[in-house]
Amino acid sequence: MTVTRDVDELKAALGSLAPPVLLDVRWALGDPDGHRHYLDAHIPGAVYVDLPTELAAPGTPELGRHPLPSVDTLQAAARRWGISSRVPVVVYDDAGNLAAARAWWLLRWAGLKDVTMLDGGLGAWTAAGYETAAGQEYALVEGDIELGEGHLPTLTADEAAARAESGTLLDARAVERYRGITEPIDPRAGHIPGAVSAPTAGNLDLDGLFFGPAALSERFADLDGPVGVYCGSGVNAAHEIAALAMIGVDAALYPGSWSQWSNDPKRPVATGPERFGPPEFNPSE
Repeated sequence: MTVTRDVDELKAALGSLAPPVLLDVRWALGDPDGHRHYLDAHIPGAVYVDLPTELAAPGTPELGRHPLPSVDTLQAAARRWGISSRVPVVVYDDAGNLAAARAWWLLRWAGLKDVTMLDGGLGAWTAAGYETAAGQEYALVEGDIELGEGHLPTLTADEAAARAESGTLLDARAVERYRGITEPIDPRAGHIPGAVSAPTAGNLDLDGLFFGPAALSERFADLDGPVGVYCGSGVNAAHEIAALAMIGVDAALYPGSWSQWSNDPKRPVATGPERFGPPEFNPSE
């Protein structure tokens, strides 16, 4: 599975006779100003995608903060973005693709095969000296894409619990949230019992680029059995699934993630360093 493309590849593709659809997915926990950031500076031709309203259904305690949208809702949005069959799609953000990975995963889940992330996102684009645009909105030709569902695996809460017992369930949140030291948004602190701590930040180098296959294989060397991934609300976990896909590991997403689990008083919660993955490594060594 091709997961990323670099900035030079994207620059060439945007100047071709058949350019890809380019989606700007600017979002971060606690920052509601993604659209303003897009208007300040974006890659020319990019369409802004609002993660909370276009890549998720309305959140509830029972389903989590960012439930998967219906296929009909996603298809209508994808057509608004200009996505048609046989047209490549590239997604990016300004934070190492931690948000854009949600669009990558969701479109793959809905059956779109030719979708990749811009490795390094907007930062890599500007570091390469390529221009940005500001304050622009684009009148796009509506697409005709037909989407489905279930092309990538998902887990229910019960299945996530089972995966932690028989297989590997990765917790992609920061270590402090996994341990239960802090919880900035959800009602209970801690993690799903048996889950392995593997923060998404460990997938990226200091420039916000994905580590190469050798380094990622080292990071995830201790996986045992089928793999599932969760995070706070099913967003950053998609980044972990992308990193695993780069080394040939198929992983299932628990979309409800901690925001669903922690809202259910019947679900047990673990705290402390119950089960950690391999220590952080320096791929240059």
